[in-house]
Amino acid sequence: MHLIDFFDYGVGHDPVAECLVEGDLRMSYAQVDEWTHRIAWALADQGIGPQGRVAVLSPNNVWGYIAILGTQRARAVWVPLTARASVDEIIAHLRRTQSEWLLYHSEFDGAITRIVAEVPSLRGIVCVDQATGPHGGLAQWTASRAGQLFPLPDSDMRDAIFRITSSGGTTGAPKAVIQTQIGVEANMATFMAIAHDPLPRYLLCNPMTHAAGIVSFHVLARGGTVHILRTPELDKVVDLIETERITALMLTPTSIYSLLGKPDIRNRDFTSLRHFIFGAAPMATEKLREAIEVFGPVMMQIYGQTEASTALAAMLPHEYARFAADPSLLHRLASCGRATPFTRLGIMSSTGELLPRGERGELVVRGGMVMQGYWNEQELDTGASKFGWHHTGDIAYEDEEGYFYIVDRVRDLIISGGFNIFPSEVEQVVWSHPAVQDCAVIGVPDEKWGEAVKAVVELKPGASATGEEIMALCKEKLGSVKAPKTVEFWDELPRSPLKKVLKKEIRQRYWSAS
Repeated sequence: MHLIDFFDYGVGHDPVAECLVEGDLRMSYAQVDEWTHRIAWALADQGIGPQGRVAVLSPNNVWGYIAILGTQRARAVWVPLTARASVDEIIAHLRRTQSEWLLYHSEFDGAITRIVAEVPSLRGIVCVDQATGPHGGLAQWTASRAGQLFPLPDSDMRDAIFRITSSGGTTGAPKAVIQTQIGVEANMATFMAIAHDPLPRYLLCNPMTHAAGIVSFHVLARGGTVHILRTPELDKVVDLIETERITALMLTPTSIYSLLGKPDIRNRDFTSLRHFIFGAAPMATEKLREAIEVFGPVMMQIYGQTEASTALAAMLPHEYARFAADPSLLHRLASCGRATPFTRLGIMSSTGELLPRGERGELVVRGGMVMQGYWNEQELDTGASKFGWHHTGDIAYEDEEGYFYIVDRVRDLIISGGFNIFPSEVEQVVWSHPAVQDCAVIGVPDEKWGEAVKAVVELKPGASATGEEIMALCKEKLGSVKAPKTVEFWDELPRSPLKKVLKKEIRQRYWSAS
């Protein structure tokens, strides 16, 4: 099965049902379906055949979303471009993937001349949210094929490339990651199994190029509605949950912390929610308990990464609710959940042995969600798939009931005076301070210990705290070895377009000076 086959299944549920909603624009399944056929024909008429590489550059937008589905109808390879990336980064990914066609939003009109000049592989470009334009508009480009159904391929193309996306670059230079239609199948099956919601109303407010977009696809297969918000403006998010009776959405922990800090948040209506999904980073357990109190027993975590997207492990709402209510099980709030039904997880030593429950090692995975490899960088594939498993780069352990706990990234481990210190353990304590909005714990150069533990803290608006308070709290909870030796307060931590804290940038400030 191909992504577009799942969409077609949704069309068959009820063609006149609402499929995509953005502001006052409300489009039925039949309307979206017609546009996907028009786009597929237009690509084919320009010589873009199956597995041709078609990039889509758009913020969260109905027409950008339809463009993605149109590339899939053509059986082309979708090349996602992050709307919040710099023009340099956009050009780099287009060149890296040798993209042949670009479907773009008018927001990027000012950058198009430069993009075309610097990406020689591009054979054509079209603006998707305008009917006409200097580079062609969607209606104009597809007019000759209106009303014509695009034919099914001669084979099912199950193992074809779905998309070539960019790794986050939070730990090194971005790489082009190949994801297949087998991965689409695995994701669809997983969300059908773990997210029971007959006719979901999903709010897509995080970038559609990332996990939130992948999660939205199963909504189409169910015949549900995807409500599109350009950016996760939190006041609008809450308003839409109430007015559109949203049943599911996905936000980062950072955005959830900001929501919890809103003074009227406990007076708003979240009774329609069934799944409030978070991922991309761990969530502070104290704030998770608060989220369950505010939003109800709907919190759901998914764990994945670009190279193995999107839900390798999951903690489901009923599990969080049970653990939060039982003092003997509160420690489980720190878990990312159990392996999802179509994935096998393990904990591996550096020499390739699978470790017993309770021992720490690298989290490894097998299953359809694992990438095919890196585009034109085959030498990197070997390191990521040693010993027959995909290596996530996360240090973790599994408890006696199969729940996995991410201890830290292998690259983030701090070695101070011969002791291994996991920053995430320290961050959990720092987050528990009532004045702390977010934090990052890193190792900084130290002449005596090699590395010293440092906490970089972002406070809640209007709150105050001292470094001495935070160091004393950590020393009380963790002991002197793991407690930060210094604390710095920053107005705002550097974050990626997905709101992940960029430890690499924080670390560089201290290590480049050394």
